Amino acid sequence: MTTLPEFLDPYAHGFARVAVAVPRNRVADPVFNASETVALYREASAKGAVVVAFPELGLSAYTCDDLFHQAALLDGCEAALATVVAASKQVGALAIVGLPLRVDHRLYNCAVAVGGGRILAVWPKTYLPNYGEFYEARQFSAADSALSDQIDLCGQRVLFGTDVIVQARQLPLLKLHVEICEDVWVPIPPSSYAALAGATVLVNLSASNITIGKSEYRHRLVSLHSARCLAAYLYSSAGIGESTTDLAWDGQALIYESGEMLAESERFSNQSHMIMSDVDLERLSRERMRQNSFGVSVQRHKQALAGWRTVEFDCTVPRSMPAPALMRNVERFPYVPADARHRDERCMEVFNIQVQSLVQRLEATGIKKLVIGVSGGLDSTHALLVCAQAMDRLSLPRADILGFTMPGFATSDRTRVQAHQLMDAIGCTAREIDIRPSCNQMLEDLGHPFAEGVPQYDITFENVQAGERTSHLFRLANFHGAIVVGTGDLSELALGWCTYGVGDHMSHYNVNASVPKTLIKHLVHWVAQNGKIGPAGSEVLHAILATEVSPELVPHEAGSAEDATRQPGQRTEDFVGPYELQDFHLYYTLRYGFKPSKVAFLAYTAWHDRDKGGWPDELQTERNAYSIAQIRKHLGTFLYRFFKTSQFKRSCVPNAPKVGSGGSLSPRGDWRAPSDSEAAVWLADLAGVPDETGSDR
Repeated sequence: MTTLPEFLDPYAHGFARVAVAVPRNRVADPVFNASETVALYREASAKGAVVVAFPELGLSAYTCDDLFHQAALLDGCEAALATVVAASKQVGALAIVGLPLRVDHRLYNCAVAVGGGRILAVWPKTYLPNYGEFYEARQFSAADSALSDQIDLCGQRVLFGTDVIVQARQLPLLKLHVEICEDVWVPIPPSSYAALAGATVLVNLSASNITIGKSEYRHRLVSLHSARCLAAYLYSSAGIGESTTDLAWDGQALIYESGEMLAESERFSNQSHMIMSDVDLERLSRERMRQNSFGVSVQRHKQALAGWRTVEFDCTVPRSMPAPALMRNVERFPYVPADARHRDERCMEVFNIQVQSLVQRLEATGIKKLVIGVSGGLDSTHALLVCAQAMDRLSLPRADILGFTMPGFATSDRTRVQAHQLMDAIGCTAREIDIRPSCNQMLEDLGHPFAEGVPQYDITFENVQAGERTSHLFRLANFHGAIVVGTGDLSELALGWCTYGVGDHMSHYNVNASVPKTLIKHLVHWVAQNGKIGPAGSEVLHAILATEVSPELVPHEAGSAEDATRQPGQRTEDFVGPYELQDFHLYYTLRYGFKPSKVAFLAYTAWHDRDKGGWPDELQTERNAYSIAQIRKHLGTFLYRFFKTSQFKRSCVPNAPKVGSGGSLSPRGDWRAPSDSEAAVWLADLAGVPDETGSDR
């Protein structure tokens, strides 16, 4: 078992802390600029960073114009670089600084990597803007004009060129490349090739004056480029101190990872400032392995990549991380955005994917009627809402949705009443079929003790009821010329919480199979809030949302009173664990293939403190927190059920639309796995997770 500090260390789970610093500077004052740079460099390292990026030409200032051709300034910049190099002997991180350098009788706008008292590499700028307010070709030469691929700098022989990757020995997945400002604005940035050559962290030293709308454009530029390259991208820009003779500067700093923003700085600050975040190097590596087209791109450009060079360096990986342990946001609900606007957009898109898929299936088959079992619970409610919208789009009467509620031995008055109220609000054809007589007949045929009055509520007792419901639905579909719409969700498929074959596992078309339980709750709430089925319909939807998730297959204890407000006697989460946590485990297991120890670390980061992080407010009246011991227990349940006992059910699921990148278990989609695999390796990894942290809230 790992120790608590080891478990809480982000570096142990494939993360690396990076920083983008924007020091206050002075134009043509390398001594002052080096002092500000070193101060931020030391601060970032003390906070656990292993990479610190600074702005373009930061040791001189970007706005020196023709002063760049003054020998005194150029000598001063090299002396300032020597100051940073000397400071790096006592700093464990890698610094990337910008300055002008003389090479082969030309002047280059350069980025320099410094660490451990060494200069590791120098990258000259490839694309020099010479339009609008930019006149860089007046002072500098472009990278491809250089003759040398190594230079002498500060008494060291170092690699020079755009074809260099710097790699940390202690963090093999940390492979870094640097480009400068305009380089990322062109159709094919140099970092595109760097990513194909293996770089996982791409750095851009930029100055980038600010104009209206430019900040948002930077976001789009960096986001899309990091997404295409499957890389982290660190972007800096110049701030306070640059000349405002003709331009203005906002000092924007950004950190993105595979299209997602991890950190953004304050803009227009009058002080030196810095942003930091932990980038997930393992995630980037796994995404490149998973997305085989990335490998095809490497092969296609293999000749161009053949000459790339790598220089290794030693970095000091922090042994104990300063708080917070993980410096990035981890959503509690990976399928449900905490932000209200994004959550509404997500719900609208998911709902329309489900509706359009059902519309297509009906048009393709020529069938105009739907049969659906309506329990008065969450999943069948959402599926019925999808059915109603699909019929509306096809201009078919909702009366051709044939809704059947089928009470059994454990059906509560609450869910039975809710089922009828919902079907009435939808306007579908509603009918109730009591399955108890047919279940009694089957139990008697089986010789089951319940048929003799013995209260034996075993799996056979439960599955007889589930099977009777499904059998009725299929024969009803035959009789009425309809298809059976499935209601089971992604969370149930992952945990194997469905009755195989002649049970809720089967349907003609399942609209919910790619939607997790946590998201279905918000989809139903979204429909209720939008008033799509009127005030009475919204009222019943809210009542359904307040109902415990239950299969309702085991009766209440004998003699207990029943009423229309009482919760079902059986709680699904007592058997499979809390869905909010199991959906979290599912997402990171299915989407990224992370080890259980890393999934547990992320779950602990997201769930251990209810007061930290965002919540999707409307439905989270109970804001739960989970200790590492609880996470370990429920993750163990998930791993055993997912890998060991339930794949045979997923190997033959009905057709269903995929709705999200973290959400299909169809063998024709995202997940193909043997039905007879073991869970031993996952459970062994989980066994290394400590039982408790002692700091849970």
